[in-house]
Amino acid sequence: MIALIDYGGGNVGSVLKAIRYLGCPAEAVARPEELAAATKIILPGQGHFGAMMKALEDRGMLEPLRRMILPGDTCVSSGGKPFRGNAGVPRAAFQAKPFLGICLGLQVLYEGSDEAPGVPGLGVLRGRVKRFEGVFKVPHVGWSQLEISQDARLLRGVEPGSFVYYCHSYYGPVTPESAAITDYGQRFAAVVEAANLGAVQFHPEKSGEAGLRVLKNFLDS
Repeated sequence: MIALIDYGGGNVGSVLKAIRYLGCPAEAVARPEELAAATKIILPGQGHFGAMMKALEDRGMLEPLRRMILPGDTCVSSGGKPFRGNAGVPRAAFQAKPFLGICLGLQVLYEGSDEAPGVPGLGVLRGRVKRFEGVFKVPHVGWSQLEISQDARLLRGVEPGSFVYYCHSYYGPVTPESAAITDYGQRFAAVVEAANLGAVQFHPEKSGEAGLRVLKNFLDS
């Protein structure tokens, strides 16, 4: 089962519709034990960085999520305490699984965001999320091109220069995990990929053929 994390503030419905259009069973989930039963995990997101992190924490999903994104047995929480399981579900149930973050679901993978100073992110990617400043209109809403910088499973069959749909005021910095970049007065991570982790800043469910291809690549991985 493909699990879409419903933390109470994301665009779960539109992503769920796109996944089902592609012929895959998927369900919205809001409890950590449901994550343990999933084969793949999608974290759609819209809204505020701090609100999303709090909602995930309130639902007991932060540490299970870290463990599923970070393979191995060394996952440590932001408070420095080893993760030992959650909600009566054994720690071993939360093994690394294919993960896709969308929009804010990409941003929370970084160490933090200027949108919510003092609120730690998941810390899977190094660096901080910053706000667009001084150029163009903010938020960045509309279609922009992808500059594909490296081979990635998510981008198979996606043409370089494809246009995808964005709606965001904050952006993640380019890191070695960045497989595609978009320039909106500031170059930012459009697609990241490493091991079982994938994430996109744009909305694939609203990005036409290129977006559906990205979703299908994740579902087929």
